[in-house]
Amino acid sequence: MKEILKTADDLIGYAKQNLELDERNAYYVRNRILEILSDSGEEMTADERDEVYGALSLLPSEVNAKFSELLKKSSKTATDWLYNYCVKNDYVKKAVLDKNPRFDSEGLVITINKAKPEFRDPKKAAKGNSVDGGFAKCVICRENEGFAPRGKHTLRTVDLKLGGENWFWQYSPYGYFSEHGIAVNCDHIPMHVDASTFTKLMDFVDTFPHYFIGCNAPLPRIGGSVLAHDHYQGGGEILPMHKAGAAVTLKNPKFADAAAEVVDWEGTVIRIVSHSRQTIERACEEIRKKWVSFTDKELGITAEDGEGVHNAVSPTVVKTERGYEMSLILRSNITSERYPDGVFHAHPEFHVIKKESIGLIEAQGLFILPGRLEEQLGEIEKLIESGKPLTEELEEFRLVYDETKAVYEKEKTGAHSAMQKELGSICKRILGNTAVFKDRGQTVRFLNELGYTQL
Repeated sequence: MKEILKTADDLIGYAKQNLELDERNAYYVRNRILEILSDSGEEMTADERDEVYGALSLLPSEVNAKFSELLKKSSKTATDWLYNYCVKNDYVKKAVLDKNPRFDSEGLVITINKAKPEFRDPKKAAKGNSVDGGFAKCVICRENEGFAPRGKHTLRTVDLKLGGENWFWQYSPYGYFSEHGIAVNCDHIPMHVDASTFTKLMDFVDTFPHYFIGCNAPLPRIGGSVLAHDHYQGGGEILPMHKAGAAVTLKNPKFADAAAEVVDWEGTVIRIVSHSRQTIERACEEIRKKWVSFTDKELGITAEDGEGVHNAVSPTVVKTERGYEMSLILRSNITSERYPDGVFHAHPEFHVIKKESIGLIEAQGLFILPGRLEEQLGEIEKLIESGKPLTEELEEFRLVYDETKAVYEKEKTGAHSAMQKELGSICKRILGNTAVFKDRGQTVRFLNELGYTQL
């Protein structure tokens, strides 16, 4: 019992210092912690730890009130406080995330995610994010706040107003980039992209100009794994696509105060730049409408068939000195006999590296690769360093082995460095697979049909 008392006192001390535990509540919380610890036996399990930190944390209303107070001073002050709070109360698993390998290669950011399982089947990924029964319809509903069966004791969210609607913001426990969070509609309605989406995204960056925000395409195979609930993803890192320049710049007399850019990027991306929110909304909606009905059999693009709608845009925005920079990533989830996982998906020769859906974050140049690769690729690096042939167990990595070995022999920078370059090259080719227009001239012609002319 003496050991439990000491642990409880240490936790109370931590909460006073890091989690803003009020002295007046200390005895009450201490007794709650003693109750939890007394039931845990000799070793605290992960679930028990989650429950302990949930009891130590401020109530959701208190977190929301503090965030709102700080927001009046500075949006960055508010998000800094909330993010750090979510790290300190152990909702954001930063210590785990910091162990994920991460490096720049070929103009992309590559990460190996050791914290979450690989979902090579998008149906299984979607099932993993659904909820069978219960009051929360899915894993991102606000009703999950504090919900023990889903390990959400420490989840804290804050209110947002987007497009006049009630939304909320929360950070991802296993974020893919700096301060990765999601904005979620308080109503459980399906994901969609329309004119109001562009308005909501701009509302967000008006409130948080130090963040980007984007929306997954609302279709299976090319969108997020929670298509049943309207939500956006964003955070404090400007991803490679937003840094990419314009390959071609165009103007349209209908939108005189805007520029359209065909982005110098492997995927098909049109960027609309303007200081006018209304112009952005009108121009983006016109492009969206054209794309969702666009069919070109020679290019393998079919807008709609017996299996449903296949074209969608994935919009993402940053706010800069040029105004709003709204990028529209044109996506198609059409399949074929040759490409049953998707014509504009990672092609089969790359599935050993990445078979999961290429969603919003990867389309912007940050690739999340499965944790198994750390060991598998490490073995290949050893074989290359020692001059040994590829083993039968790793035969599926033949392309990776051959190409990495060629880089290693040419550049003589070490097998690990050669492997990093190879991963960047493969991910770049995967982005090219997702491009609906394989050359920029096709994207220009698409815009020409809407009245845009090249400068």
